[in-house]
Amino acid sequence: MIFNIACVGRIKEDYYRILVDEYTKDLGAGNRAVIRQVPDEPIPKKTGAVIQKRLIKTEGERLLKVIGENEYVIALCIEGKQTGTEELSDIISSAGKKGYDAVTFVIGGSLGLDEDCIKRADYKLSFSKMTYPHQLMRVMLAWQIKLICDK
Repeated sequence: MIFNIACVGRIKEDYYRILVDEYTKDLGAGNRAVIRQVPDEPIPKKTGAVIQKRLIKTEGERLLKVIGENEYVIALCIEGKQTGTEELSDIISSAGKKGYDAVTFVIGGSLGLDEDCIKRADYKLSFSKMTYPHQLMRVMLAWQIKLICDK
């Protein structure tokens, strides 16, 4: 299975990048991870709701361009379902049985994920009701992918 991580912005912190690389480097036969980064929008110091929505929309349009037609899409969003590793593994396995050869996880930027990206998703996943930095979410997601591939 191909595990795509469509995400906004680059990881600037070496310690996050090292972990993502470590967790995704050897996923076993037939599995691989691909990071699809899109540029993030600079956030002005004084940002109202209208401007924030426009920034999220721009990032969302970029994310949608890197998602293929025949990919099973999982949006990471706070309104998604909290799912354990075993259940996530079952969801991915089911996607493979339905003919998908790639699962694409979508992570928004620091302001969140655009509604159109959430609508495009086949599954909405929440890691927690808490908010995490989007760079840390890549690390946490990479770890889950590794666990799923190791089982």
